[in-house]
Amino acid sequence: MLNKLEALKVFCVAAETLQFKEAANRLAISPPVVTRIIAELEDHLGEPLFQRNTRQIKLTEFGQQFLPQAKQLVEETERLFAPTRRRHNQDMAGLVRITLPELPDQENILQELLQAISPYPELIIDWQQSEIRVNAIEAQIDLGIRIGNFTDGRMITRKVGEVTEKIVAAPTLLANNGYPKDIANLQKNFPLSAIFDGNTGRVWSWYLNDHWQFTPNRPQFIGSHGNITLQAALAGRVVAHQLDWLVDPYLSSGELVELFAEIPKYRWPVYVYRPQRTITPTRVKVVFDLLVEIVGKRFKAKPHTK
Repeated sequence: MLNKLEALKVFCVAAETLQFKEAANRLAISPPVVTRIIAELEDHLGEPLFQRNTRQIKLTEFGQQFLPQAKQLVEETERLFAPTRRRHNQDMAGLVRITLPELPDQENILQELLQAISPYPELIIDWQQSEIRVNAIEAQIDLGIRIGNFTDGRMITRKVGEVTEKIVAAPTLLANNGYPKDIANLQKNFPLSAIFDGNTGRVWSWYLNDHWQFTPNRPQFIGSHGNITLQAALAGRVVAHQLDWLVDPYLSSGELVELFAEIPKYRWPVYVYRPQRTITPTRVKVVFDLLVEIVGKRFKAKPHTK
């Protein structure tokens, strides 16, 4: 006998992925089960929902018209049957994949998250710190954190703060080389650091604002992320372009000096995001909200104004 509600859930996920194998992975069932349920639903409705051939799957005209109604019914049913505590614990079992770049206080962020999910021993966290931006949907990423502009309409995003970048150098380097007169003088006559961009295979440009940006032509030190190039700046080897949260403690202690502080700097937004899905597991929603709160606290201590 066809379970109509279950069939609608399978249809919605299949319509989202347009791949029965991927739909099966998300629903934790086998691809033949997806095929059987869709076939039974089509037989029950008396209309085909998908056009299938050896290359691709796409919705029929009837399937496109049927999808919004199916989504609405699935969502309303989920709201009607709000999970009890026992059901909530069951929903909190499984894997949540998280990708994020280098962040301030990252070890404590992770510790705070792990403490918050301690009531759910069957919740598995896959925590991947990388500067390379992955396709969250293709890589089956559940949650991510990103620094920088983010306009992917397939994602649900929550802005949690802003950061800026500062040009810094050690007092010893300035004592030996003097202070740069302007940005052109800095670019031409001073040893600069650069951060390697694994997304492009080149080094990141120094983006100060909409009027000032350049790529170091002959960097004297190259690192894979900011913590590495920071060490070269502290050693007096190079002038560096670093995120504020990374260098502010050293500016306060006098180990680094900020150059061109008077130049307006671009403020980069910080987002927590997750892919939009027809059915998002409870565990993903819970961890998403926890990360918004935990990461957001790291930026609220230093309010920024544009």
